[in-house]
Amino acid sequence: MSATNWMTLTILSILWGGSFLFVELALEGLAVLSIVWLRVAGAAGLLALWLAVSGGGLPKGRRVWAALVVMGALNNVVPFTLLVLAQGEITGGLASILNATTPLWTVIVAHVFTTDERLTKAKALGLALGFAGVLVIAGGGAGGGLWAIAACLGAALSYGFAGVWGRRFKPMGLAPLQVAFGMLVSAALMLLPVWLAVDRPWSLPVPPTRPLLAVAGLALMSTALAYILYFRLLARAGAVMLSLVTFLIPASAIGLGVLVLGEPVLPRHLAGLGLILAGLVAMDGRLAKWRG
Repeated sequence: MSATNWMTLTILSILWGGSFLFVELALEGLAVLSIVWLRVAGAAGLLALWLAVSGGGLPKGRRVWAALVVMGALNNVVPFTLLVLAQGEITGGLASILNATTPLWTVIVAHVFTTDERLTKAKALGLALGFAGVLVIAGGGAGGGLWAIAACLGAALSYGFAGVWGRRFKPMGLAPLQVAFGMLVSAALMLLPVWLAVDRPWSLPVPPTRPLLAVAGLALMSTALAYILYFRLLARAGAVMLSLVTFLIPASAIGLGVLVLGEPVLPRHLAGLGLILAGLVAMDGRLAKWRG
């Protein structure tokens, strides 16, 4: 793979790993739903501008938008909210490790709800290793309550459902960035009345600068720009190469948390991460065979 693609992959891992840092900083002055709504609304706005400039066009059709609403709930509303809630109790690095179980949940969801992606021996081994890693992490209480671990795993499960649900968009003829825009707009519209009712943003004091900059980075860099880079790299390097980002995101999140916030990293967290990543390799033999 070219040096340009390697650099794009590294930047993408930093952007997505950085989302956990941005959430930590945003929580210093913003409520949970405010962070989530500003993230999806800001990202949708930037992608709308991108589609307008690139001539990509917007999604059309009632059936298309109905599917996008479900995708927005599964891929944005539910996981974003659960992860922000969890990061009120645990570090961003730990949240990123638990979020790396997404492919494990996707395998389970695909086995239950599809006929062409059944559970194999390799996938079963991967699931066993991955969830052993989760048990290692949870065994010491994770430094912030088992409910926060459950919230992160719930977010990963929601991403797993989104991965299976998203298979229906290719036959609809939608470009990937049209799907990304549509689900983000849907998420913003779904969250808007809940955000207004719960947070009552007009009654809150103006947040400090750092949380506002963090949520701007979360929306524009870790969401909108990350989607653009993701689909560009997918077209240039392929899905196998792109799957390596799953391994790099926790490293980026942990590194940024340590460097910027001085967050602790416990040995059991790293041991659990090792088991989760070993499970991902076991599930996808292509990674073991890939030589770049």
